[in-house]
Amino acid sequence: MKIVLAYSGGLDTSVLVSWLKEHYNADIITFAADVGQEEELDGLAEKAKATGASAHYTVDLVEEFARDFIYPMMRANAIYEGQYMLGTSIARPLIAKAHIEIAEREGADAVSHGATGKGNDQVRFELGYAALAPKLEIISPWRMEVFRKAFPGRTEMIDYCREHNIDVEASASKPYSMDRNLLHISYEAGILEDPWFDPTTDDNKGMYKLTSAAEDAPDDAEYVELDFECGDCVAVDGAAMNPAQVMKHLNKLAGKHGVGRVDIVENRFVGMKSRGVYETPGGTILLQGHRNMESLTMDRELAHLRDSLIPRYAELIYNGFWYAPEREALQALIDDSQKTVTGTVRLRLYKGNVTTVGRKSPLSLYDEDIASMEGVDSDYNPDDASGFIRLNALRLRRRALAQGGPEIASESKLSKE
Repeated sequence: MKIVLAYSGGLDTSVLVSWLKEHYNADIITFAADVGQEEELDGLAEKAKATGASAHYTVDLVEEFARDFIYPMMRANAIYEGQYMLGTSIARPLIAKAHIEIAEREGADAVSHGATGKGNDQVRFELGYAALAPKLEIISPWRMEVFRKAFPGRTEMIDYCREHNIDVEASASKPYSMDRNLLHISYEAGILEDPWFDPTTDDNKGMYKLTSAAEDAPDDAEYVELDFECGDCVAVDGAAMNPAQVMKHLNKLAGKHGVGRVDIVENRFVGMKSRGVYETPGGTILLQGHRNMESLTMDRELAHLRDSLIPRYAELIYNGFWYAPEREALQALIDDSQKTVTGTVRLRLYKGNVTTVGRKSPLSLYDEDIASMEGVDSDYNPDDASGFIRLNALRLRRRALAQGGPEIASESKLSKE
């Protein structure tokens, strides 16, 4: 039997290489997706083979991740539950796609992953596998009783590694788990499972990797200009960049100014609530710039229609339905809405804040003559508003006359002086 395992080199997947090999008497091939983890990928091939893998793949997906996953999601201004920018969620369908491609190249019988039986990632990965390779076997050890009995906790995993001469830098007191990619870093579990725990104190703030604390950020504001074409950022401060370059540049810029931290309790797809701390520095700048470019160039009703779909679109990504037909249909509408989203936005970065301070576009729908309060001639005639208001008030008048209208709070007291 040949199994391709999604491998990070951490404690869990290091154990899985050896355990899967023993339990299934299988040939284990490890696979790591480079979606922007940077130094975390160093030495993975050697480590995997030393642990028992017969071969290892590290696949560079950084540019594809930015171009085909982050950017389409940014066109939608997608945020889950009003706060989470979906950094982990959006990487999973790409990782699943690459995982399947390696399995097919190797003629593997199954794919396996180390996602826990309580989290969202097991769902995201396996929905991706089902959509792309519906007949391929999926092995999820954390949902196997025999595996859970062998490893009820991290202590047993560390003991197993010691017995099998598996080199892992881990301890039973690891304070939290971390997942990094080009868009963000997520922190959860361990000390963060207490939703009252404050990770920003002097004792704890060393957890953050991408952003400085607002109080430690520069005392001088910095300005940045983003150029958009059809909803995509194509240049920063006049320098043309591809999507991955944009993300890397904005991550450094935003991180310096303490931009992009959130600390939330979210609703997992599997039903429970979980606490997560996220750093999404470049994405926070990009989202604000994109939203403000749209405010200048997108028709009102089109914008309102697209905005009404954002919660559903974000939920599909969060829950793992990137390859579902409804997400594809929504993406087609979203992408069509971006045809006029072209121009430049200027942003001010200061002490954890991003403020829009300018926007311009050759396709701008803003007309100063119409918007001005100075009484210049334009297509707008204030006299037209009388009929507009009267027609919109018609049903309200009829309700008040026929049914009494809305109740006025009895606590209201009027006095004549």
